Amino acid sequence: MVMELKKWVLILLGLMTTIACSNGNGSDAFGQFEADEVIISAETNGRLISFSIDEGETVEAGTRVGTVDTTNLHLQKLELRASIEFVRSNISKLDAQKGVLQSQLGTAQKELNRLKALMQNNAATQQQFDTAEGRVTTLQKQIDAIEVDKQSVGTELNRIDAKMAQINNTIDRATIVNPIDGTVLNTFAEEYEFVAPGKPLYSIANLEEMILRVYISGAQLPQVRIGDQVQVVFDQDETTNQQVSGLVSWIASEAEFTPRMIQTKEERVTQVYAVKIRIENREGLMKIGMPGEVIFSTAADEINSN
Repeated sequence: MVMELKKWVLILLGLMTTIACSNGNGSDAFGQFEADEVIISAETNGRLISFSIDEGETVEAGTRVGTVDTTNLHLQKLELRASIEFVRSNISKLDAQKGVLQSQLGTAQKELNRLKALMQNNAATQQQFDTAEGRVTTLQKQIDAIEVDKQSVGTELNRIDAKMAQINNTIDRATIVNPIDGTVLNTFAEEYEFVAPGKPLYSIANLEEMILRVYISGAQLPQVRIGDQVQVVFDQDETTNQQVSGLVSWIASEAEFTPRMIQTKEERVTQVYAVKIRIENREGLMKIGMPGEVIFSTAADEINSN
């Protein structure tokens, strides 16, 4: 509700400035400075066991600013490691059983070959041969069954490995790393507070580049294009203005109406378009919420020519 009210106040100020411009004050639109704000949120559940960041602090990208408790996750890892050892021991047992059966199969195959040769000389009976052949077949099936068991155990091992990877990923995300160079605008959590995924921790913005958001009328719209260089004017002190160059980076594709509860009947149908202008702010002269004015290139050229 507060953000919506601020938005409408900004639109009204822009309209008032546009009207004032027509009386000869030289500015084409009015607005307020803002920055590209990034809200950093928690990615895991747990207690925030460390959180060393303050409002107004300048933080570099890659800086570790906090940690969520991962004790339970490490206990889960210990349990999974025990499961992995158990599965691997089962694989070793199956390999040992397979080795014994392969040795027995070799012996049985030799016996089958011997009986086959004896049968050719009528020195062995068909029953002896069938028994030996059945023995070979049985041993081969037992070896095949062990291979199936090994595949099943291998699948279980892969499942545990995937679970371990998930836990490791969650542990990594429990470390809060600042993603961009910037200044901390607000903090939303305290050390030792319990957090959950999506819980905002702090907001940060690069204040070396500011955005002036202004509102222009439909009549002004054809004169403004993305990429246009403009002049931005803001208060340096009580009596002096500062003027810097800016670049139009965004123009709203849809018009907005002024609010009914504030405007007169004539003004209710007025449409305005939001425009963003980016300005370098390396010296920190511009602050979030500070008012500013803009002179578009065509207007600036006309002033300079006069």
